[in-house]
Amino acid sequence: MSRHAASLPPDYFDARYAVDPDPWRFATSSYERAKYAATLAALTRERYVAALEVGCSIGVLTHALAPRCEALLALDVAEAALAQARARCADRPQVRFARRRIPGAWPPESFDLVLLSEVVYYLDAADVAHLAARLRASLRPGGDVVLVHWTGETDYPLSGDEAAETLIAAAQDFLAVTHQSRTDAYRLDVLRRAAN
Repeated sequence: MSRHAASLPPDYFDARYAVDPDPWRFATSSYERAKYAATLAALTRERYVAALEVGCSIGVLTHALAPRCEALLALDVAEAALAQARARCADRPQVRFARRRIPGAWPPESFDLVLLSEVVYYLDAADVAHLAARLRASLRPGGDVVLVHWTGETDYPLSGDEAAETLIAAAQDFLAVTHQSRTDAYRLDVLRRAAN
């Protein structure tokens, strides 16, 4: 399988949602349900003041994460996905949605949690380095970054392992790995910024 050489553009995702409203089976897959439960269990705090979810898609994980957040900003590049996410999270007033392509269109706020679930491997190595710089500028002291990535074969610019390891290496001077786990399908990494 040949890989995309550069970060995937928004029209890649628009095309997927045009064909299928849930192209990755976020709402119905047992893999997704188990992964979401593991992601929530790996969070180091019961509650976060300000969280950022990059690549929220149709909002299934967003809906589950929201009760742990005073404020949650959820981003995606595909308007069709965001429309579903807004509807799914209508009962979660602490959630805001925005259409943004990261790392270029990064929000100006600061966060104590950044969730990057199955998104970093859509970026090329240069954009992962840019993402690390964005995290450095926006993650509050003591804040967490959670990475979750499928480790199977894809045509994305990076594999799941490459995505996680590239970001961990790019951020090693300000983020420390506090938890790593792996199943036969995905890896989960939690990184933390020092509290001072």
